[in-house]
Amino acid sequence: MESYLSSIIKQFEYYKSLGDRTVAQLDFEQLLWQPNEESNSIAVIVKHMVGNMLSRWTNFLTEDGEKEWRYRDEEFINTFNSKEEIIAAWESGWFCLFDAIKPLKTEHLEQIVYIRNGGHTVIEAINRQLAHYSYHVGQMVFLGKLLKGDAWESLSIPKGSSSQYNLNKFSQNKGKRHFTDDL
Repeated sequence: MESYLSSIIKQFEYYKSLGDRTVAQLDFEQLLWQPNEESNSIAVIVKHMVGNMLSRWTNFLTEDGEKEWRYRDEEFINTFNSKEEIIAAWESGWFCLFDAIKPLKTEHLEQIVYIRNGGHTVIEAINRQLAHYSYHVGQMVFLGKLLKGDAWESLSIPKGSSSQYNLNKFSQNKGKRHFTDDL
């Protein structure tokens, strides 16, 4: 179970880095762009993720993950005035998450925590949030790619580079490692 804890931290770090690298490629106006009224901009996605992170990870082991002070519907209204504000909010959410999960020990993993009075083991709650955040980071990356077009800098294996990537991977000795170790 120690490997689960170290792996999950690396997974969260990976998705944070995808968001970081997406936001870095865009200017403030691009971060506010939304394809239509019913869709969310990257700024709004960030605001929602941060609201969720602060609610879920504050006092993670001892309080319900849906805090009374969270106003989820307001997360879908942009209030950012600069790219710097978006980044500061983004960082605060991730700080809260890592502050909650990095001290966890294997004995915590079967403990029950609650989200809206629904009991989850710590593992289930972590997996739920990993899926939620990867879903939204994927939306951010997709919007970034749409906005940047040909100027987009790939965040993974660029198109047409799979053979070279695989050649490099298969030239290494077999061994246990996390896929993010060489990113």
